[in-house]
This record gives sequence, structure tokens and C-alpha cells, in this order.
Amino acid sequence: METLKFKTNIKCGGCIATVTPFLNGDENVEKWTVDLENADRILTVETTQSAEEIEQLIKKAGYSAQEIA
Repeated sequence: METLKFKTNIKCGGCIATVTPFLNGDENVEKWTVDLENADRILTVETTQSAEEIEQLIKKAGYSAQEIA
């Protein structure tokens, strides 16, 4: 299990509600959170997937995510 962090354009509770089925529905995602207080809206994901796979999952939900090194 790896913890990945992403800068996103997820801005509000409604946005979180939109991405929830995508992240919760992925069997490789253990848990995740979005820090709406941070200006970069940091998404933290505990997963066995690569950063690219998580970015694609967020893209399918209609949002963008860029891994933070």
C-alpha cells in the first residue's frame, strides 16, 4: 500500500460527492481524503495503483489530478 498525493480541481462537497463512487468503487483504493482547506485541494490516496492510474480515475470523474512529488 502506498500513499500518493495529488493537486486537484476538486473544490467543494459536491465535487467530492461526484468522485466518491469512482474512488470507493476501485478495489485498489484503500482510503482517500481531499483537503478543501488547502489552496491546492490536496487529494491523498492510499492505494496499490500507480499515480497515473489514480489520475485517470479522477479524470473519468470529470476532474484533474497531478501528483505531488
